Amino acid sequence: MARMSAEERRESVIRAAAKEFARGGYYGTSTEAIAKQVGVSQPYLFRLFPNKQAMFLAASARCLETTRDVFARAAEGLEGEEARSAMADAYMRLIAEDPHVLQMQLQMYVTVSAAEAAGDRELGELVREGWLKLWDTVAAPIGGDVKETTTFMAYGMLINTLTAMDFPPGHRIWEGLQPPGGAEGAGGADAADGKPARGSVE
Repeated sequence: MARMSAEERRESVIRAAAKEFARGGYYGTSTEAIAKQVGVSQPYLFRLFPNKQAMFLAASARCLETTRDVFARAAEGLEGEEARSAMADAYMRLIAEDPHVLQMQLQMYVTVSAAEAAGDRELGELVREGWLKLWDTVAAPIGGDVKETTTFMAYGMLINTLTAMDFPPGHRIWEGLQPPGGAEGAGGADAADGKPARGSVE
């Protein structure tokens, strides 16, 4: 078997770090756990990344990039409501198929808040920059309308919260999740299975 290059190892560390940080948060995750997941020693880990913060920054950037790429691919060639629905569908599949993406998002927000309170703005700047790119990725195919983009992202954050708290499909808490205008077939709970709406999502 061919040996992995340093870049391939680095990629493995980012993937492992994202999963470990998603589960345990920044403060509850050890670099030892990340090294074990990758199958390398801690000294080698620190040849790839200078410290734990750098690993968290890389994992956070990857999480935002993944979400942004999902939106961009889903909306390619579409506009308006078609683009919005396609992005929402794609995002719901993403967090259903890879829960670590949602968990990592939530850990990012908690860690940014704690870091800012301690006077460290590096992580916050990275996450804010990534979020602005995410916003722009959503805004472009739905016409650049600020209110539409705000609604889309706001619904998404609510879906993130309800999903993270494991409210089951069909629960009454999902009933108000309808896109603006209440387009038939896109809002509220899906009639067939009671799953969350596919109209607006982060």
